[in-house]
Amino acid sequence: MAAQHNYTEENIRSLDWKEHIQLRPGMYIGKLGDGSSYDDGIYVLFKEIMDNCIDEHMMGFGKKVDVSLRKDSMSIRDYGRGIPLGKVIDCVSKINTGGKYDSKAFQKSVGLNGVGTKAVNALSSSFEVKAFREGKVKKAVFENGDLIEDAKIVKSEERDGTFVSFTPNKDVFKNYSFIQDYIEEQVWNYAFLNSGLSIYLNSKRYHSENGLKDLLERKVDSDAIRYPFIHLSGNDIEVCLTHTNQYGEDYYSFVNGQHTTQGGTHLAAFREAVVKTVREFYNKNFDAADVRTGVVGSISIKVQEPVFESQTKTKLGSQNMSPDGATIRTFVNDFVKKELDNFLHRNPQTAEALQKRILQSEKERKELAGIKKLANERAKKASLHNRKLRDCRYHLNDKKGDRRLESTLFITEGDSASGSITKARDVETQAVFSLRGKPLNTFALTKKVVYENEEFNLLHHALNIEDGLEDLRYNRIVVATDADVDGMHIRLLLLTFFLQFYPDLVNNHHVYILETPLFRVRNKKETIYCYSEEKKQAAIKKLGSNPEITRFKGLGEISPDEFANFINEDMKLQPVFLKTETHIKKLLGYYMGKNTPERQEFIIKNLKVEKDVVEEEPAPQTT
Repeated sequence: MAAQHNYTEENIRSLDWKEHIQLRPGMYIGKLGDGSSYDDGIYVLFKEIMDNCIDEHMMGFGKKVDVSLRKDSMSIRDYGRGIPLGKVIDCVSKINTGGKYDSKAFQKSVGLNGVGTKAVNALSSSFEVKAFREGKVKKAVFENGDLIEDAKIVKSEERDGTFVSFTPNKDVFKNYSFIQDYIEEQVWNYAFLNSGLSIYLNSKRYHSENGLKDLLERKVDSDAIRYPFIHLSGNDIEVCLTHTNQYGEDYYSFVNGQHTTQGGTHLAAFREAVVKTVREFYNKNFDAADVRTGVVGSISIKVQEPVFESQTKTKLGSQNMSPDGATIRTFVNDFVKKELDNFLHRNPQTAEALQKRILQSEKERKELAGIKKLANERAKKASLHNRKLRDCRYHLNDKKGDRRLESTLFITEGDSASGSITKARDVETQAVFSLRGKPLNTFALTKKVVYENEEFNLLHHALNIEDGLEDLRYNRIVVATDADVDGMHIRLLLLTFFLQFYPDLVNNHHVYILETPLFRVRNKKETIYCYSEEKKQAAIKKLGSNPEITRFKGLGEISPDEFANFINEDMKLQPVFLKTETHIKKLLGYYMGKNTPERQEFIIKNLKVEKDVVEEEPAPQTT
């Protein structure tokens, strides 16, 4: 007989503003995370505060923002109008309260729903806000969303603006740490999208005068581009693009100063408009893939009352430029068609170089057609008869599913390592791809090797990235190799493959390195896993009296039961992150090309000899 459950007035519960955010944080900031991924919640908190500063700048108030990043906290100070002093507490602690509901005050704002700052407050162990306005200041301090200090309005000699300081709650964001490179990338994007604005991150100035052109110049190796950047701007739109010698496509898209990392209607319209304009200019029906191969581009538009597909605002869902305006598709297409066509007519050398790049892509595609067909048949047959890929249930390219963003592919080498991970994994969201020996060094090779090499052919089919990232099956691609010389070499070979043929995988933050413990220190009562020599020494000191010490020389030495502790929700991932100024060709040439005096000198200076540690030896390891 089914259990009886009473449903009365006592079952009805009303949550206040902070309780709802704290109970369902994912509704407001997406995933939580520990800071190892660029879209983890702690970076969304920073973005929510910065968005308000950017909105002030876009409205013509304030040309400077100061950002202070500490170990586990941040503060942001803008020099805009400042929150009206009588509404400071309401604006940071009452849902659906804010100036952005007044469309006259914020015509093209990013944050429209009056939630962002409140989410930061509710999810921070400490939160402080100060509003400076007309020679006065109002201060309020919160702990876990509770108001603990409501200071009186007093006189101030500081310039108008708003100051916010917050420390993410460690009970919500467990074991988190800020990665400064991620913050720096966000700051650079804000600078590129807001010409004339100066942002100071820990006193270092970030500033741009040429917008998207500056962005691409920092992102792209000048030796790799086929023609000078095409930089076009108009009312509410700015685009910039070029072709490179790289494979794939790489785009940076923005709406109202917000980096839409997942694109949306504006990026789809841009990609479509470029192909259409190029076809009409050359009066030839080029294959769309040939036009887009090697493109590095960026688009920024300003939209009234934008609609995003999530609270984190990473994908634009709006169809129209304004409630009663033209569609975004028409707006972007009309602008690109007119301005790009005019540019190509005025710059025949650029037009010739662009055509040569397209024809090169067309030639390569046709040459690869036969090889690809055979490779696809081999991959299809292999997927039925081998066990290289132990798949999971949820995938990134699923149209629906709450766990699609958790989808992870571990790439490992050797039967013992892949066996341990396979037995320990979450079959719902974690897949395993097993390599056979060391991969080929693909530096300076053509894409032909992707199809001719069995390992890479099967890997890129498993990822489903042959035609770009739109159908990528896994949100996280995790390289899981031994922490020894051979393991490091395999890492480099895999990263070379991704950067050589699919650089957008890295640029879009999909690639990680799995960190597993180097040591296990235990006695009869407690086991401590250590990721460094320093941690090991601390564990020995804590446990005392000759604890058992094990040095894990390979992943295969870690039992499945133990491995489960290292690939759960708290697993340590090292993101593969290219700084803004990193040039892929030079990077790969240095590490994976023929030996050079510079690399030999680097190796000699950084050479360390590691002595094996005997399990019974209680003394610290020396290097």
